[in-house]
Amino acid sequence: MNDFQSSSSSSSSSYDSAVGPPQANVMGSHSSSQGFSQMVPRSWRDVFWLVIFIAHLVVVGFALGVFGLNRFKQLDRLNIDKYTMGFLENKDGLTEDYWPLYAVAGGVGAVLGWTWLLLLGSRATQMMKFSVHILTTYLAVISVLCFWIEQFFWGVAFAIGAALQFLYVISVIDRLPFTMLVLQRAVQMVWDLPEVTRVASLFMLIMLLWLALWSFGAAGVVALGIGDGGLWWLLVVLSVSLFWTGAVLCNIVHVVVSGMVFLVLMHGGREATSMPPKLVMSSLQHAVTTSFGSICYGSLFTAAIRTLRWEIRGLRSKIGNNECLLCCVDFLFHLVEFLVRWFNKYAYVQIGVYGKSFNHSAKDAWELFQSTGVEALIAYDCSGAVLFMGTVLGGLISGTCAAIWTRIKHPERVVMVGSTAMLMGMILVGLAMVVVESAVTSIYICYAEDPSLISRWDAEFFAQISEKLHQRLQHRSARARQVLANRIDQIQEEAGLA
Repeated sequence: MNDFQSSSSSSSSSYDSAVGPPQANVMGSHSSSQGFSQMVPRSWRDVFWLVIFIAHLVVVGFALGVFGLNRFKQLDRLNIDKYTMGFLENKDGLTEDYWPLYAVAGGVGAVLGWTWLLLLGSRATQMMKFSVHILTTYLAVISVLCFWIEQFFWGVAFAIGAALQFLYVISVIDRLPFTMLVLQRAVQMVWDLPEVTRVASLFMLIMLLWLALWSFGAAGVVALGIGDGGLWWLLVVLSVSLFWTGAVLCNIVHVVVSGMVFLVLMHGGREATSMPPKLVMSSLQHAVTTSFGSICYGSLFTAAIRTLRWEIRGLRSKIGNNECLLCCVDFLFHLVEFLVRWFNKYAYVQIGVYGKSFNHSAKDAWELFQSTGVEALIAYDCSGAVLFMGTVLGGLISGTCAAIWTRIKHPERVVMVGSTAMLMGMILVGLAMVVVESAVTSIYICYAEDPSLISRWDAEFFAQISEKLHQRLQHRSARARQVLANRIDQIQEEAGLA
């Protein structure tokens, strides 16, 4: 789906002549209230992925325990070295040499995450602006430090990251005022629901417990000293496992919070008599039982696809008239947009409210946005990217703290410990950030299903978001007409030459 295709689908409604907010989807709103009711039984969804995730936790947990214990206070306690002796280099090292280094990253990440939750109501906007503007500089500084300690590969990697971050911010600089408007309203919504910060804090604590085991095993792997090649492969496997586990916990919070926000908007307030009883417990129960498989499934792909989509959209808007490059980027754009149809964060709202499978939820949410034209607004909004920048910055700070201590204690393991510690920090900070992202997704779903829900909640915000939608749809219609006119001219020129 490209720009002019989206505009043609939305212009078939009343937007092209007198653009306004999407029409109320009364049936969708009614069914959502009934679908979330405790009286309506839910069936288990995506059970295969639930089984895969649980099995993965068992296997990885066992491996982490073995690796950690093997070198805890004694070299080769479990006699693993005999399987590697002869083809891998074995060195002296103990788990407790590296475990405290990971504890630093976990502690810093937890402090940053809880600080974010504590300052959510008073300083959230300033913190998000700070993340956007400081991340490029922080990446550049880390790149210089990597070159200084002669880690040229990582120096180049962070330098490329700094350049991409700078180019992305430049490409979306005009969108940031609207993005901050949406984020401010989302912060206002979640601040009025103190339950969501408790849910996020609970899952941060659960994540810390898993990180205690994970870092114990990772420290044991680093202590193996079987050669950098073997160590990196083991750490990559453990990092992928940690990423998936962290994404699952984040998305459980996403489902719980987005479902709560959706229902608060739909029922007209937290204290409304029509609100389902024990909303938090009911939402959490569904998220960790019948909808858990869908969450495990979506967590594998959604984050990577979203990040790729942000970068391609930013690049596509700045290409200009380079036809060859535009053709290549357009191919990637169409591919990513196809994947977004089946893997998008808005699916978690429908999972929380309706109890659908992940792909069904993602498809329904995307079709709802396309049919109402709200997809044009979502494409313009960069709130997810801004929150992701804050998550990355938190991870970089955690990784830097661990790397500095590692530089003092074990200088040969700085990059290895620092990079994995950064992932730990990102997950912990991401668990705090997800509460705002959940509110943003719910606001867009409500606006697409029934705009009066947003108008009733905040009339001024409703007017601002409707005006921006009007502008974006007009912009897309103008681009579609321009593309069509250019193609007609090209065909006429070719016909004249023939």
